[in-house]
Amino acid sequence: MSLSGCCRNLRITIKALLHLHLRRSSLYHRTQSRHLSSSSSMADLKSTFLNVYSTLKSDLLHDPSFEFTDESRLWVEKMLDYNVPGGKLNRGLSVVDSFKLLKEGEDLTEEEVFLSCALGWCIEWLQAYFLVLDDIMDNSVTRRGQPCWFRVPQVGMVAINDGILLRNHIHRILKKHFRGKPYYVDLVDLFNEVEMQTACGQMIDLITTFEGEKDLAKYSLPIHRRIVQYKTAYYSFYLPVACALLMAGENLENHIDVKNVLVDMGIYFQVQDDYLDCFADPETLGKIGTDIEDFKCSWLVVKALERCSKEQTEILYENYGKPDPSNVAKVKELYKELDLEGVFKEYESKSYEKLTGVIEAHKSKAIQAVLKSFLAKIYKRQK
Repeated sequence: MSLSGCCRNLRITIKALLHLHLRRSSLYHRTQSRHLSSSSSMADLKSTFLNVYSTLKSDLLHDPSFEFTDESRLWVEKMLDYNVPGGKLNRGLSVVDSFKLLKEGEDLTEEEVFLSCALGWCIEWLQAYFLVLDDIMDNSVTRRGQPCWFRVPQVGMVAINDGILLRNHIHRILKKHFRGKPYYVDLVDLFNEVEMQTACGQMIDLITTFEGEKDLAKYSLPIHRRIVQYKTAYYSFYLPVACALLMAGENLENHIDVKNVLVDMGIYFQVQDDYLDCFADPETLGKIGTDIEDFKCSWLVVKALERCSKEQTEILYENYGKPDPSNVAKVKELYKELDLEGVFKEYESKSYEKLTGVIEAHKSKAIQAVLKSFLAKIYKRQK
């Protein structure tokens, strides 16, 4: 081959390599861009979500149905900021995430983003209402790393009325922003029904064992399931998806199967909570578990009662629900003897397999995506 031919081939080779490098570089940057876009979009979503909180709060502080004084407006603002936006916001953000998945890749309009965020905040308001009153009933000390609202100086039992205000705010938000929507009545019915279910779950929890009448014989798996189903699963798992389905124009009566899956997911989530309360590292969990000391109807104690010998049952009855560390240690030792860690791991594996099977059998890929998103967030979680 001539020198000129070699040079020509070399130029072609260099050009080809340069072209390949540019293609790879372009692909790399597009991939990096997608990763950055994904994390930044999550940050943007939370920022947008918090901005909507500010709008809704301002609406409520200038609600024309009440003549606010400066003092009463400041009180409500302080109460809202202390109780509503302080959590992880998972329930609220799940409305937006679920609605986006139901839209199957379509960009949301500015109005759709605002309305899905507003519904998410209605759930966060509902959560705040429950927690403010729950802390009073349980005589709790702290919530989310700060004193419970009723423990704050000058608040006290005013917190009961604040809880009622929080509950009423939900319907003020729904009326202002959704009254003209074809699904408005369904939304109001949904929030009323879920609130009723949650209150009934709280009732079962409270009356299962009255103060001074601690009796483990009242605890069973069906009782545990009923408490969790009504107290936690409906408002934490079903409500966010139901809100998204209504926004997407769906009839909830056509999605009973979705409700059932989400309730089962909520029960699995609470069983995880019960397990982590006893066996997780407090530093990882972010709190010290007290279910044993508090005589909670925990999945662990129910499974222990199923598996105990007569002698082990006596140990459980003698030590469960007592605050002394030596009593707590004896219960935890008994849980280890009964291999409740292994029992939980088997339960988790079977629950995941069952939930995945039901989800993948659903005819709608969009609903599959919503349910898989929920399951992925909680499967094998450590806190």
